[in-house]
Amino acid sequence: MDLNILYEDNHIIVCYKPRGILSQADGSNASDMLTILKQYIKEKYNKPGDVYLGLVHRLDRNTDGVMVFARTSKAASRLSDDIKNDRFHKKYLAVVEGRVLGSLELRDMLYYDEAKKKAFIKRAQGSKEAILTYSAIDYKNDKTLLDISLKTGRHHQIRCQLSNIGHPIVGDIKYGSSIRLGDRYLLSAYSLTIIHPTKKEEMVFEYIPEGDYKEFNIK
Repeated sequence: MDLNILYEDNHIIVCYKPRGILSQADGSNASDMLTILKQYIKEKYNKPGDVYLGLVHRLDRNTDGVMVFARTSKAASRLSDDIKNDRFHKKYLAVVEGRVLGSLELRDMLYYDEAKKKAFIKRAQGSKEAILTYSAIDYKNDKTLLDISLKTGRHHQIRCQLSNIGHPIVGDIKYGSSIRLGDRYLLSAYSLTIIHPTKKEEMVFEYIPEGDYKEFNIK
């Protein structure tokens, strides 16, 4: 896999994770970003022994997008604290079925069923509040391109909440899409805003994959 490194220094490394790659190993033989980046650091800097790299957030296997990894335990701790204290922001692009107008905030109680590997909108023991906002960017061929900001980071949150309002993500068969795109669906974490763990400066990283959104006018 050709790595797409957006930024790196002694404390963090920011990269683009393609669809089909895990965030971290899951016991299968599938490729994962954590292992790939550890090998990259080991080879680039001639590191002997094990390489430390901290995973502070995840993206689903078939969601592509921008990720940050911590190169020191201190950086990992500070980035994790920023996530807990709402100083870590992700924005997504999603192509959904049907026409969506304007902007809206969605608030739901979301329950993730580990056995079914699927999220549901319902109140149950273990349910957590899920909040996101979206704005419609463009509409073409009965599909709408949305710009989405996450307020909470629940498992399968975007996929479940959009399906719940009748606009599943294109290609997301698991959550009701009628359009098959093989094993992928059109959801990208295109923007990541963090506070650098040592410089204490706000940093914004953006990457939009070519091809998937070319039919739409992205402002």
